[in-house]
Amino acid sequence: MSERRRRRKSIFDIFDDLLREIEEEFQDFIREIERFGVPKEEIKEIKSPFVYGFRITIGPDGIPKIEEFGNIRRRRGTKPSITEISEEREPLVDVLDEDDKVRIIAEMPGVEKEKIKLRVQDRKLIIKASNEHRKYYKEVDLPAEVDIKKAKATYRNGVLEIEIPKVKSKGGEFEIKIE
Repeated sequence: MSERRRRRKSIFDIFDDLLREIEEEFQDFIREIERFGVPKEEIKEIKSPFVYGFRITIGPDGIPKIEEFGNIRRRRGTKPSITEISEEREPLVDVLDEDDKVRIIAEMPGVEKEKIKLRVQDRKLIIKASNEHRKYYKEVDLPAEVDIKKAKATYRNGVLEIEIPKVKSKGGEFEIKIE
């Protein structure tokens, strides 16, 4: 008689399960658009293309995190769930909490740096950009108190990079200039 072994889940099995769940969600999303989608009249008013994407990362705690981006959002918790389509895209953003600074990297192709507005309000960075063809909007929670007066931002090849030194200070609202 052969001994039955209990197989442990490997990291690849976890990813397979996660990708299966994402595929099911995507199929639900497609069915929802077909059944409860935005009326065709409203879709024709939106001049920008429909953009939807996601990325999967694994945090330091080992738990996978799914981050969505684009201009299609699904409001969960409503019956039936509601799909919203906006002209403003939510850019893909990385927030890196380094020793002495916070670095934010946002992918925002198709806009000029003069059209990008950055504001910090308390511990939230607000990124807003628009031109004739593209609009972006994102609110980013900052992981630490920062010295906004020493912030530096650059924009090259569609990538916005912001470095803000950490400091313990009171909140406020300031605008950041892009170099």
